[in-house]
Amino acid sequence: MARRADMIRTCALTRVEKPVEDLVRFAVGPEDILVPDVDARAEGRGVWITLSHAAVAEAVKKKAFARSLKAPVTVADDLADLTRLRLEQRLLSALGMAKKAGQFVSGATKVKGALESMEVIALLTATDAAEDGRNKMRGTLKALNYARREQGLSGPDVPHFELLQSAEMGLALGLENVIHAALTSGAAAQSAVEKAKRLARYIAQPMDEDTDPTGASGVLLSAEQDERR
Repeated sequence: MARRADMIRTCALTRVEKPVEDLVRFAVGPEDILVPDVDARAEGRGVWITLSHAAVAEAVKKKAFARSLKAPVTVADDLADLTRLRLEQRLLSALGMAKKAGQFVSGATKVKGALESMEVIALLTATDAAEDGRNKMRGTLKALNYARREQGLSGPDVPHFELLQSAEMGLALGLENVIHAALTSGAAAQSAVEKAKRLARYIAQPMDEDTDPTGASGVLLSAEQDERR
């Protein structure tokens, strides 16, 4: 079986071949209802669409799913929003796993300390954070990334995500409202980073072919990944 990173699929809307990491899969569920298969694990035939809210909305409008499947299928008008919700749920679940693994810190003081000690692999800020607090964390992250480059450390800059509201992060993680948080090195945290990248790209990426790999908030996404039906 081909590795996921070696898989290429065709967007049913644009008919452009792309690696699976640049797409999102949809599968036919019970009663022929189309559902987002954001982990690409559902059995049976699926349809791949460019990883973009605008692309999914356009695919619904142009009936690209039934055309690709060559069969009638029930498609919700708000499928693009439902897909975003599924991606958010996957991210929240991954953040919970990172917290259990001790690879998640929250609270301005702890996050700032983790940034200054260069332990952080991603910074998370609630979308409803106060501007002054957001700017302070950005400044600390900027200093961290500068220090990493000065030390000749390899790899991209530590990314910054602003994807979720404080209340939903707090509720999912069993904490008070989470305004500032960070992920530290480890497999669970890295999994959360990858899910954050996908959500960021889904929210930010234009529907048509773009050559800019930046998803959101400085997140750089690889152009070398794949997908399949």
